[in-house]
Amino acid sequence: MSTLLQQAPHRQGEPYEGLDVWRDGYRLHLISRSVPPTQAADIAAKIAYRQDLYPSAGAVEGCVEDSTFARADRFAAQGQRPGKHVSARTQKLIDLGCTIAQNPPKGGDILFSHAVFCQVGLPRKQVAGREFMRQSGSAWLSVQAGWLDEGHGPVAQPLPYGALPRLALAWVSTQALRDRSREVKIGNSASEFLRMLGKPTTGGPRGAFRTLRTQMHALAACRLQIGFKGRTFNGQPVEQFDAWQDSKDDRQHALWPGVLVLSECYYSSLMDSAVPMDCRALRGLGDSALKLDIYSWLTHRLHRVEGRGTSISWQALRDQFGQEYQGKNASKDFRKTFVDALQKVQEVYPAARVKIVDRGLHLMPSPPPVPYKP
Repeated sequence: MSTLLQQAPHRQGEPYEGLDVWRDGYRLHLISRSVPPTQAADIAAKIAYRQDLYPSAGAVEGCVEDSTFARADRFAAQGQRPGKHVSARTQKLIDLGCTIAQNPPKGGDILFSHAVFCQVGLPRKQVAGREFMRQSGSAWLSVQAGWLDEGHGPVAQPLPYGALPRLALAWVSTQALRDRSREVKIGNSASEFLRMLGKPTTGGPRGAFRTLRTQMHALAACRLQIGFKGRTFNGQPVEQFDAWQDSKDDRQHALWPGVLVLSECYYSSLMDSAVPMDCRALRGLGDSALKLDIYSWLTHRLHRVEGRGTSISWQALRDQFGQEYQGKNASKDFRKTFVDALQKVQEVYPAARVKIVDRGLHLMPSPPPVPYKP
């Protein structure tokens, strides 16, 4: 495999002598990710050579262990699928990953996030108290709960947490950058905004709308301090957000604020530190704040890795992603949850070259989901 793949570097528009070998490697890679052998063969036969996915044999071996290839080949020969039964949700991610691999993101597929949020995220679960801090290396984030006038005076808001405020902040930031304006139109109704975020508009009596209302109010009211290498941002991402007043029907059009205004400080910081991401992947991972955080981190980190890569210990990963894990088995519980989430992230970021090793993770140079413009 190595000899054929390295015979002739591929150039756009020219035949690639090792294409059959590359496609066979890609087929085995898909099978190792639980794609049915027949479907994997069909996808591999149709996809064009993608240098950013597998530029060399070394890259193939870096993405998938040799033993995994051997197991996948054995399963393919037997006409079986590796591992346990694949859930409908996992199968959906696999299908999405195949789509992403074959169709690079275009205009409407791209969202932007602040670089610091790619390193330190908001709380993932509800937090007791009114302040939260997370730190990773040189970056740190402090979130303080605020107050919001909901029509009858000030009301204390909780800290924003979970997947929804992450998706909302990314979507709002993207619209601000595209329109070159701090004033962002967020739709004509709560249902429209949920659909833009890829979230369902159902879930119990007013469930999705109640969650959206709570998290949008919390996000609009909170105060953020973001620090990185000697520079500190003090302020609020959202300068103006008319409260979504409660009613018997949270979907009522007239009560949904159609415009949100970002603060000048946050907007200026975002202009200098925006990280492009694949919106399709974010929506696919939108059921988990941890998956979104891992995807954002790899998007920001992997393309800056050089040489043979860099290793990160489990302790460092827990400091960055596992602050919420406490108790006797905190380290073990975090590692199990993190590995499962990472595998889901890799389904929708097929170019990510990440190996799980005994002491943590080994990151290798990988193209970002959205190519950076020179």
